Amino acid sequence: MKLKVVTGKIGLDDHYRGILSVNKALTDAGMEVVYLGTGQRVESMVEAALQEDADAVGLSFLCGGHLQIMRRFMNRMKERGLDSVLVVVGGVIPDQDIPKLINDIGVSHVFLPGTPLKDIVDFLRSHQK
Repeated sequence: MKLKVVTGKIGLDDHYRGILSVNKALTDAGMEVVYLGTGQRVESMVEAALQEDADAVGLSFLCGGHLQIMRRFMNRMKERGLDSVLVVVGGVIPDQDIPKLINDIGVSHVFLPGTPLKDIVDFLRSHQK
């Protein structure tokens, strides 16, 4: 079964080079990627995950706000019954925020700049339903 991943960037952050590289690596690995682009809202990302019957959601952050946004995002995913969807975050995330994102908020994994693309592909494959 082909893994389906919805990706995007919530908010005004329009630095998208990294997420485009990740999307290409996932596509090259045989995954179906639905890229919503930059400037998304929490609601639009959650709705896309629901409509697309996503196996995973990947969000990229470079300009801060990730803790507040991800708290809202994960709460909304739970409200919509999407708590089984894998959620990964990438980008410039301060080290002290990673345990908060994973342990407190419920993100599955955080990928920092410089992570080999193969590691992201392998992580998603190893957590495939």
